Amino acid sequence: MTDQTSPVASRGRPKDPAKRQAILDAAKELFLSLGFAGTSMDAVAAEAGVSKLTVYSHFSDKESLFSAAVESKCVNQLPFPMFTLEKDSPVEEILNRIGAAFLAMIDSEDAVRLLRLMCGMASQDGEVARLFFEAGPKRTQMEMERLLRRATELELLQVEDPAAAAEYFFGMLQGCQHMRVLIGCCDAPTEAEIRERVEKVVKVFLRAYSA
Repeated sequence: MTDQTSPVASRGRPKDPAKRQAILDAAKELFLSLGFAGTSMDAVAAEAGVSKLTVYSHFSDKESLFSAAVESKCVNQLPFPMFTLEKDSPVEEILNRIGAAFLAMIDSEDAVRLLRLMCGMASQDGEVARLFFEAGPKRTQMEMERLLRRATELELLQVEDPAAAAEYFFGMLQGCQHMRVLIGCCDAPTEAEIRERVEKVVKVFLRAYSA
């Protein structure tokens, strides 16, 4: 059955990456300010300065746009190359870099606003919460698993369970501090505070998983 709810984009026409980014930027702001239910594709098109047809040519529905907006935020601050390892890669330096970028991301104003939004609506719309988790936290977790698996193959680390180790790494980074930021009990950490925390966590992590 053909879905008649969204316009059909013309095939063969190359998509404009600048328009795609404008759509994502507009979507991020609208989802944060209006919530998922309150954001329409028409509003995104207007905010981005493009036609509704252009929005649908890049994203088939609001769900895929939401997922892409969340993933874009993660990729901007934790890009895929950050999780790349070679035989002579400085593991401690890479882990410090990932840890600092991770904490800066999750404690950023936009991330805190989005997570508060997700917590508030999870009981009302579990599907949107699932989309958020898979596009954001799960994507980051899987990239870390891949890195740890590669580090073990290169004999840079010795990690029997990359999934568990990735969870421990990010869990130690967050600690109770992220919860305090999330519920408004303290400000986001400074760069110096992030650096100090990350260095301590990485040292503990390497003591557990050094080859």
